[in-house]
Amino acid sequence: MMAGVDGSYNCVVKSPLGDQKTVLTVKSDGARFSGTNAGAMGSMDVAGDVAGTTLSWKMHLTLPMTMTLDCEATIDGDTLTGKVGAGAFGSFPMSGTRTA
Repeated sequence: MMAGVDGSYNCVVKSPLGDQKTVLTVKSDGARFSGTNAGAMGSMDVAGDVAGTTLSWKMHLTLPMTMTLDCEATIDGDTLTGKVGAGAFGSFPMSGTRTA
């Protein structure tokens, strides 16, 4: 059994455009994970690395503009805390709660 990062999380990213709410679904497989991140802009597949209870991944957005986000989140029980790096736009805090 992995460190318990698997599940679905209701997440909020505090961005300059306001709170961005998403549902992050994680399925780990050793040192990698895959899943989806679904929000107001739609759903996208995500995949990245697992180190202990920390996930790291990139999201390639096309809306509202084309950019790559560098995401990192640490799972502590049912709580997710992390950050989303948006290049020149800076880094924004992310928080979440496991729902499943």
